Amino acid sequence: MSKLFTFGERIEGYAVPVLNERAVRAAAGIVFFFAIVSFMNAWLTGNFQPTRVFVVAFLIDFTIRIFINPRYAPSLVLGQWFVRKQQPEYVGAPQKRFAWAIGFVLALTMLVLVVINNLIGPINLIVCATCLLLLFFESAFGICIGCKVYNLFNREQAQLCPGGVCEVSVAPGSAVDWAQGLVLVAFAGVVGATAFWFTGNDPQAASLQASATPSPQAAVDPAEAERCKVPAFAKAIGHEEKWKLHNNCK
Repeated sequence: MSKLFTFGERIEGYAVPVLNERAVRAAAGIVFFFAIVSFMNAWLTGNFQPTRVFVVAFLIDFTIRIFINPRYAPSLVLGQWFVRKQQPEYVGAPQKRFAWAIGFVLALTMLVLVVINNLIGPINLIVCATCLLLLFFESAFGICIGCKVYNLFNREQAQLCPGGVCEVSVAPGSAVDWAQGLVLVAFAGVVGATAFWFTGNDPQAASLQASATPSPQAAVDPAEAERCKVPAFAKAIGHEEKWKLHNNCK
């Protein structure tokens, strides 16, 4: 039982319990994939059922990670399997537990809002965006934002960070110089101009607008009209049409 309810592995030569960063990063990528799919499905179609399923799965996964043992969390089991032939990179477990606790709180918040109370609003969007941001940075760059926050609340600073960022300064030649920055700005400008041009020259949108004909208004139920009254926050953030879609309003 003592081995079951543990967090991190004790390996000779390491002062603190450790986790395999390669498996952790792979697990973050797996969770991010399902998170972005469910989020975009809700955003584009107004169907929150996949999001509710994902929130429950996410909460179960992180509950196992934090309160039982990370090696039995489904996403980490899959992540470890995918990187089973790669050399392990051991990182400190304490800061990871703190970072995952942030994810657990976010999942618990979404469970109360979306799954139990079926609430739709800006808080959901903020929580989802925060979760996606944390997962993306972990999986894409190997940057654990929660681990950085860990140092703000603990006297003992994080040890054995991914890539040695806790012990090593910026590597020579890794900083972005002015020429590289200029290329990034120019690239963003070209992409922005291209998007603007295509938006103003969309033949499909023009044909749809030309063929659209006004239809006689049907009688509107006052109760339905009140239910579908767009709240001020949705108008303020330009979310009016999405709000109608999410609430099945025309």
